[in-house]
Amino acid sequence: MPTYEYECNKCGETFEVFQGINEAPLKKCTKCNGKVKRLIGAGAGLIFKGSGFYITDYNRKGKCEKSRSCDNTQCPKKE
Repeated sequence: MPTYEYECNKCGETFEVFQGINEAPLKKCTKCNGKVKRLIGAGAGLIFKGSGFYITDYNRKGKCEKSRSCDNTQCPKKE
């Protein structure tokens, strides 16, 4: 379930609500019962973990050849 951010038009209070995607948006402020509007969120950031991503796999190729402490266990084989 996503978290939605709301802002009150009357008192300016901003708050977050954990709601289901099919639930209707809130209409009243939790603080003053004024009218609220739902704000557009930035969403969640992407985190690349594990093998198969550029950051964890392909990025190593150039660094290994330049490193003086390389033991060649992670270096790609040259043919």
